Amino acid sequence: MKYGVTVGDRAFEVEVVGERLMLDGRQLEALIDAIPGTPLRRLVMNGRARTLALVREPGGWMVQCGGERWLVRVVDERTRQLEALTSQRAGGSQGSLVRAPMPGLVLRLEVEVGQPVDVGTGLVVLEAMKMENEIRATGPGIVTAVRVVAGQAVEKGVVLVEIGAHLDSQAGSD
Repeated sequence: MKYGVTVGDRAFEVEVVGERLMLDGRQLEALIDAIPGTPLRRLVMNGRARTLALVREPGGWMVQCGGERWLVRVVDERTRQLEALTSQRAGGSQGSLVRAPMPGLVLRLEVEVGQPVDVGTGLVVLEAMKMENEIRATGPGIVTAVRVVAGQAVEKGVVLVEIGAHLDSQAGSD
């Protein structure tokens, strides 16, 4: 499986095949095991062991190791293709229209009007080609409109959700 991994402002191409890991075209041997009942993972890479703490955050995973912390975004190949098809990019404070990346059936709505969202917040679950696809926010904001309902069939490009500017990003006057 191929992934795009972003750590801070650095991006990596990662391919995982069993215990073989290709990092930007360079082969590494890696094994990661969960430590049951904890957010900890034991990573052994090229004979060197490390303990990592992983916690799900909006927009990715907070990874802590050796006293340092990084926000890590991991996107599988399919999600990257969907983002490219819909031209979704991390948005600024201006808000955005979130469109269906393909024809499908709305299974469920995960947000409502007035709800604040951040990068990675689930908005709508769309079934297409017998697979569930979670459509996520690509930037922060406030849901200003939900244009679909559960059970509705949609065509590619139909607006699913409107996200307006986040209140924190607007200049206020008191």
